[in-house]
Amino acid sequence: MATGAFWKKHENLYFALTNPKVIIGLSLFLLMILLAILGPMLTPYQYDDFAGAGYQPPSREHFFGTTIMGKDVFTRVALGLRSTILVGFIAGTVATLIGCIIGFLAGYYGGKFIDELLMMGTNIFLVIPSLALLIILSAYLQYRGIVVMSLIVAITAWPWTARAVRSQTLSIKNQEYVNLSRISALNLFRILKEDIAANMFSYVFMVYILQFSGTILAAVGLEFIGLGPTEGISLGLVIKNAFDWNAIQLGLWWWAILPGLVLTTLVVALYFINTGLDQVFNPRLREL
Repeated sequence: MATGAFWKKHENLYFALTNPKVIIGLSLFLLMILLAILGPMLTPYQYDDFAGAGYQPPSREHFFGTTIMGKDVFTRVALGLRSTILVGFIAGTVATLIGCIIGFLAGYYGGKFIDELLMMGTNIFLVIPSLALLIILSAYLQYRGIVVMSLIVAITAWPWTARAVRSQTLSIKNQEYVNLSRISALNLFRILKEDIAANMFSYVFMVYILQFSGTILAAVGLEFIGLGPTEGISLGLVIKNAFDWNAIQLGLWWWAILPGLVLTTLVVALYFINTGLDQVFNPRLREL
């Protein structure tokens, strides 16, 4: 009885834990997290250490083979994955926060001066080519660490979140419980937090997953054209390094393909989690 009551109270949790897409996505994502955390502990090498002969394919000694210069690819992938996940977390969080704050305020004041002002600023960012802006910002800064790189990506990632959250807020703000809070003279912060944001948690959470994935790909794109971090290492830099040395043409497929496969697995995991949660939070999409 107690167990049944618990699952009835936490219906969404039950559907999440039994949804195949969520299970697959979470499993793959946890696998990537474990690789990022434990991977460097499984190898005695550092990023730039000489690990042995070059041109070595995957083996027991070198799980992902070695580069032309005899560097261990697995070590580079594990360390790069750690930084890439960190970029996604920081950039995704910042972009989601900015988008939600602007979206909540614009939606709550819908049609008024504040809404028009905030949406004008959002639209300006939307029409500016994001890649061009990212290139300019990255090229201008002489030093780019992982955190700086994350903030650069977040600057161009928030506008679509702001518009999406504004749209949801417009549909919620005239609900009876929101009007009751206004009549009760609750301050704006409490209304946005307790009445609007709380009822949009599932939506905002899925937006965050999309931001996590999108900012990772944006950062990898910058890294691939040579505008990645000037300090540190990331998965995009590992892949770029392989292509700079013509790894595929020289037959070192493991140097380029395995890091790309890890990156693809990370993005696919987030996609499965997002689509699975969409089914969980939307009863009409749940599979019977």
